[in-house]
Amino acid sequence: MRLDGVGRRYGVAGPWVLRDVHLEVPARALLRVEGINGSGKSTLLRLFAGIDRPSAGQITGRPRTAYVPERFPGALPFTAVEYLTHLGRVHGLRGPEPARRATEWLERFGAAGHARTPLAELSKGTSQKVAVAQALLAEPELLVLDEAWTGLDHGAREVLDRAVAERVADGGTVVFVDHDPRRLEGAADARYRVVDGRLLAEESRTASGAAVAAGPRVVIEAERAPGSVPERPPGSGPDLPGAPDIAAGPDGTTRLTVPAVHSDALLRVLLTARPPWHIRSVTAALPPDQPGDRHTDPAFAPTPDAGFTPAPASDPDEGFLP
Repeated sequence: MRLDGVGRRYGVAGPWVLRDVHLEVPARALLRVEGINGSGKSTLLRLFAGIDRPSAGQITGRPRTAYVPERFPGALPFTAVEYLTHLGRVHGLRGPEPARRATEWLERFGAAGHARTPLAELSKGTSQKVAVAQALLAEPELLVLDEAWTGLDHGAREVLDRAVAERVADGGTVVFVDHDPRRLEGAADARYRVVDGRLLAEESRTASGAAVAAGPRVVIEAERAPGSVPERPPGSGPDLPGAPDIAAGPDGTTRLTVPAVHSDALLRVLLTARPPWHIRSVTAALPPDQPGDRHTDPAFAPTPDAGFTPAPASDPDEGFLP
């Protein structure tokens, strides 16, 4: 998608909320938008999502898009699963697929027990899980998240982090705003800041694809199946989830160092390759100012399906405070 000279104001004589925005939105990218309250971030995200139209300039090449708004309208005449199934059909899913995906995402977010609960009776945290699930179940090409993590419990936030990485790994683009500066730290392909109605580039990847920002990283040591081709993982470093740094490991293995948020998606690629790669170990990388290049962390125990079935999140009805 491309924005050329895009501006937005409300009313013919109203002040410009955004002006002269030029941006090329690539496929398979994670873009972060920052700015103070009232700077125009939400307006920009509504333009991305197609909810709003520009007052000046044009937007071309719109992909299939899903959107999580800053505020979810919970007072709708549906139960959680009915709403998700309905939205699945709106997104073009047919037959039993909308209901299947609705149930799957409620389970991933630990909200399966509220599937038959009317939306108006859900807690704020569970409502937010439904809001996020409706955007994810259709596997959009462009996912737009406006403070989507707000109100989610810790487990659900981790599920959303992984879902974002999966969308990018599968070729989609995610644009997000979040008040936590550590959200998806080190994973964004580019960062932008809205200042005085203008969009300014804050950060982008280097030419090699490595993220400029630092953040938690994971080392995956993998071994190709005997006789498999190529000897390196499918694709090249920048083409793999998280654009990992790839180096030779001991005993003929390959060592891939990737931002932690992308580790599950990268494992998925390696384990679903034909033939699949054997995962020797998954460990946390040491910060660059410490000796050695990694240390074993129990949180990254090497399992064949690491990260593919996150544990159910705790219910925010049980006294959770965001």
